[in-house]
Amino acid sequence: MTKVMNLLSGLCGLIVGVANSRSLACAIAQAAHHAGAEIALSYQNDRFSKHVHKIGKELNAAFVSACDVNNDEEIAALGEQVEKQWGRLDFLVHAVAFAKREELSGDFLATSRDGFRLALDTSVYSLVGLTRCLTPMLKLGVGAPSVLTLSYLGGERAVPNYNVMGVAKAALEAAVRYLACDLGPYGIRVNALSPGPVRTLSAAGVSGLRDLMGFIEHAAPLRRNIDAQDVGDAAVFALSSLSRGVTAEVIHVDGGYSKTGVPPFTI
Repeated sequence: MTKVMNLLSGLCGLIVGVANSRSLACAIAQAAHHAGAEIALSYQNDRFSKHVHKIGKELNAAFVSACDVNNDEEIAALGEQVEKQWGRLDFLVHAVAFAKREELSGDFLATSRDGFRLALDTSVYSLVGLTRCLTPMLKLGVGAPSVLTLSYLGGERAVPNYNVMGVAKAALEAAVRYLACDLGPYGIRVNALSPGPVRTLSAAGVSGLRDLMGFIEHAAPLRRNIDAQDVGDAAVFALSSLSRGVTAEVIHVDGGYSKTGVPPFTI
């Protein structure tokens, strides 16, 4: 673990979308914990309960709670739990994304109306709903209160098989900019990390992931794929007062791949 001790000391944060020990949300939770933050974890449904409660115990989480982000009542209940626990919130990490597996292969043209709605509601509107609910507590946060979400290059460029999730990530990045403008006057920052592909349970649903990672390993300036720890450490920076002047940004954590044009001819 990179030495990030005390960067988040005294802060309390909610991390939404933890699925298992290999998820990026878990990596961020671990990094935030090691940086001194007191954290709470939220997961989508009972399918993830056992795994996330185990993670919460390991990280001495203030609480671990289920929250269906497609349900406004459950979002409100989560907000009440945060208020009861801390009375304020210093950071919110939104690590929620979902699309039907059948929508993540083949042609985007085949996207169903229901699949489009579900991907946008779960992956984008959930950020809006959670942020709106938690804004009163973020206004009371110390340091440089922050909202952080996770995007991907597929929201900027067409990536094979990413399909409707790419459209959702594009909308998510637009939401980041609009929320940043709304909340900036209160000193609350809103940003996104855009990691390169990492082998997680959710990423496994995208067809051709192995081939994509093999290409990036040779084409990225750092000549490697990133890992979950890279994402966790970048999140600590984005959540800490070191980035107090940064908002409305999409921070790429991808070994420089997103900034390249023609890949090396030697591959």
